[in-house]
Amino acid sequence: MDKIVYKLLTLEEWADFETTGEFAGAGIDLADGYIHLSTDAQVRETARLHFKTTGELKLVEVLTASLASQIKYEAARDGSLFPHLYDVLSLDDVGRVWHLSRRADGLYDFPDAVGQD
Repeated sequence: MDKIVYKLLTLEEWADFETTGEFAGAGIDLADGYIHLSTDAQVRETARLHFKTTGELKLVEVLTASLASQIKYEAARDGSLFPHLYDVLSLDDVGRVWHLSRRADGLYDFPDAVGQD
C-alpha cells in the first residue's frame, strides 16, 4: 500500500502542474533543492504557518510507491521529520486533489479525513 503524503499548491501552481504533467517545485522548493511535502499529521499546520495569506489552495495527495527512493524524511527546525522529494513530481503520482478555501480566521477547510492523525 502507498504511503500518502501531501503537497499544498496555489491555484496557479496546480494549473501549471495539470498542463505540463510535472511539478518541479514552488519557489521555496527550488531554493532548497527538494519539494517540501507534509504527512497527514503535518499538513494542517503547514497550511496555517506557510499559506495564511495565500487564499485558495489545492491539496494534492501524493502516492509514494514509485517515489520511495526519492523521498527522504528530514528534521525541521523543531526536530520533527518532514518528507522531502528529491525529484520532479509527476501527475502519475497524484491521487486525490481537493480545493481548499481559506476562512475568515485564516485557517483552511480541509476534508474531514485529512490531517486528523
